[in-house]
Amino acid sequence: MNWKEFLFTGLYTGYFPKGSGTVGALLALLLYVILHQICGRYGVLANVVLVALVTYPAIKLGDDAEIYFAQKDPQEVVLDEMLGFWVTMLFHPFSWSTAVMGFFFFRLFDIIKPYPIRKLEHFRGGLGIMIDDIIAGVYANITIAIIMVIMKAYGIVLV
Repeated sequence: MNWKEFLFTGLYTGYFPKGSGTVGALLALLLYVILHQICGRYGVLANVVLVALVTYPAIKLGDDAEIYFAQKDPQEVVLDEMLGFWVTMLFHPFSWSTAVMGFFFFRLFDIIKPYPIRKLEHFRGGLGIMIDDIIAGVYANITIAIIMVIMKAYGIVLV
């Protein structure tokens, strides 16, 4: 087994014939839920540590993935979607509603690629693979924060 391939393809979920990015983001959601189940009230901190520890190695694995697949930003690489989802959830307390919102908004921004995400895809190597998903995660994170402020103002509580 090639451990780098195992990681950059998101435990081989990147080989799904259709929607591999969505499947990779679903894996990230599952791992996020498990992280919060294990860490309890420290889940938010654990997610911050996860993002901090994974970002640089993910960029380096992206470099290896482009060599492995002999193409720029191969669709089999879903570690970027995983990282992007975890960025989406940074600093948000865990709830199923927030996690589902995060998944939805992350995939939305990752697919439509608003400015400057599309321009950032032009970087080569692992940085080019990861940066657009990281920024999509930032956009999704901010969107969730705005929604949560509005919901709080109207007394709506997420479950």
